[in-house]
Amino acid sequence: MEVVTFELLFKALRNSIGALGVDDETIRMYTEIILGFFGFGDYVLDNVLSKEERDLFYMLEEMGILKTRTEEITIKRGKLWRTHYWVLNKERIKELAEKRIEEEERIRIYEKIFKEL
Repeated sequence: MEVVTFELLFKALRNSIGALGVDDETIRMYTEIILGFFGFGDYVLDNVLSKEERDLFYMLEEMGILKTRTEEITIKRGKLWRTHYWVLNKERIKELAEKRIEEEERIRIYEKIFKEL
């Protein structure tokens, strides 16, 4: 998977935080915020986030939608410079987005079986 689309991320969020009671309008807003940061990229620098945005990212990290990465670079005079990144977990996003589809297909199969009985 190359690019995380609005539809794919929305479905993943709906199947994860939506199950916790978050409404579709809020999920749509979160999807727009996330894609606004990532765009067509895979990572975002942590220092560009506000406190509220970072809180959202931590929640999404708990669900496996985002991961963190840290790079350390030695600069002049031996000081260590750390850069923190947020990374889209594309595999988990795809897995969460397809979860509902699998459940809906299973429900249709059971409905078909019961109708035939």
